[in-house]
Amino acid sequence: MRIAVAATAPLGADVLRGLAESHEIAFLLTRPDAPSGRGRRLTPPPAKEAAEELGIPVHQPERPELPVPLDVSTVVVCAYGLYIPPALLEQALWLNVHPSLLPRWRGAAPVERAILAGDSRSGVTIHRTVEALDAGPVAAVETFDIDGLDAGEVYERAAAAAVRLLARVLADGPTFVPQDEDGAVYAEKIVAADRELDLADPGGALRRIRALSPHIGAWTTLHGRRVTIWRARLEAGRLVPELVQPEGGRRMTYDELLRGLR
Repeated sequence: MRIAVAATAPLGADVLRGLAESHEIAFLLTRPDAPSGRGRRLTPPPAKEAAEELGIPVHQPERPELPVPLDVSTVVVCAYGLYIPPALLEQALWLNVHPSLLPRWRGAAPVERAILAGDSRSGVTIHRTVEALDAGPVAAVETFDIDGLDAGEVYERAAAAAVRLLARVLADGPTFVPQDEDGAVYAEKIVAADRELDLADPGGALRRIRALSPHIGAWTTLHGRRVTIWRARLEAGRLVPELVQPEGGRRMTYDELLRGLR
């Protein structure tokens, strides 16, 4: 089946790669290259890098728009990151990949908020994109355990589940079921205050580390230095760092950090 994909972030890149194995991708709609890193060099989004590896044409308007003439009837949206106006939604069937069990965790940070809240299960929902945020009727859902996983691992499972669900939905044609508005919970974007660890709450701190690893990072002060903790464990009710990164330094084991301090 010939489709288009709208994606920007790593999750979208992974779904694009999976879809390209069994579908013809007419083009990728993604956000423009953006400054990144200390040198603020223009950097392509992960989905664009994936599309170029696959030889898929890339469309990067400042605001969402579709190329003319539009020769596809379905656009798969996954971690695109821009609001799609109603006028565009009328031009094709837009199927959104959302990494949560909608209507729980609509919004910007569903994986991170699910882990922070202590959810033991999450999943992927394929739904029709509508004007309201992540509120469209549902075509397919897959559920999986997230206990003990960090956000990166959940995103990997979500990408694989999304490709499986989309294969079925695109082959059979979607049948939609409305969402239950009574169960709607919103996943606010992660802000600076969400990154600080409370070491007096070891269980909560471990969830925060998992929720923000390996892409954002949760920090605290250890031995008088600000340190991001990327991986940790609980031992006798105490948080034990395993993989850390001192401010301005590289990632290292906690033992390496301690040896450096000595």
